[in-house]
Amino acid sequence: MTARILDGKEYASEIRLQVTRDVAWFTTHHGPIKLCAVLVGSDAAGRLYAESQRKLCVKTGVKYELVELPEDAAQDAVLATLDRLNADPEVTGIIVQLPLPAHLDAALVQWRIDPYKDVEGVNPANIGLVFYNEPILAPCTALAVTELIRRSGVELRGADAVVVGQSRIVGKPVTMFLLHNEATVTGCHIATRDLAHHTRQADVLVVAVGKPRLIAADLIKPGAVVIDVGINRVREPDENGKLVRRTVGDVDFAGAVEVAGAITPVPGGVGPMTVAMLLRNTVEATRKQLGRR
Repeated sequence: MTARILDGKEYASEIRLQVTRDVAWFTTHHGPIKLCAVLVGSDAAGRLYAESQRKLCVKTGVKYELVELPEDAAQDAVLATLDRLNADPEVTGIIVQLPLPAHLDAALVQWRIDPYKDVEGVNPANIGLVFYNEPILAPCTALAVTELIRRSGVELRGADAVVVGQSRIVGKPVTMFLLHNEATVTGCHIATRDLAHHTRQADVLVVAVGKPRLIAADLIKPGAVVIDVGINRVREPDENGKLVRRTVGDVDFAGAVEVAGAITPVPGGVGPMTVAMLLRNTVEATRKQLGRR
């Protein structure tokens, strides 16, 4: 058996096309959609991510603004900036670039984002509403995983699903989404005693722990849908014995693709879909703010 590849790049392209249409409609009928990102300090990764966000926003017609604060910005200054963006009716989406400097309380900062403008779905209010299956805006990676599972065609009602990794913005929301679709869900984590026992029974296996190639082929049920959320940078020898850097997932793709029924690649799977969900959330945020007004 060779698994069907769940091509996140292709699916994300389809979603971006729909987002572009939606943005054009909103711009014509209600005014521009505007996404503001807050960057505290000069973290290189955060700046690179912000630039990639800007390019995608330009392509889809979303206005984008990067609000930069100094590395030593006080907690009150960051919160005041968020209060200003929350109150600005022209700003329809807000992102806070992570990581924040060590002296800032990231949880408190995320709490301060208006849940209706929280396009990454990181405000605890939004995460909590996932429990009731009524999120205002859900976490983007969890939405990406859910969309990939949907596109796999698997029947979730009654299926055995295993989620390895129970983080606040990926594993736990994914677990809840699967439960809402009437799957029978097992949540595995660092204290799970016999991981293989659980994963080998999974019709749907989601792995999000940040451990390179943790899940080998013999831990996968034949025909299962496998969603690999992990993005790990490793150094290993190429065919000539030279050490090279590679991006690999939490699943041993080379072996798993021969066992699974459908599988996401790394890179090119969950990553592009997460960005697409961010754009979709940006439109959804605007829609829900109009409804609230």
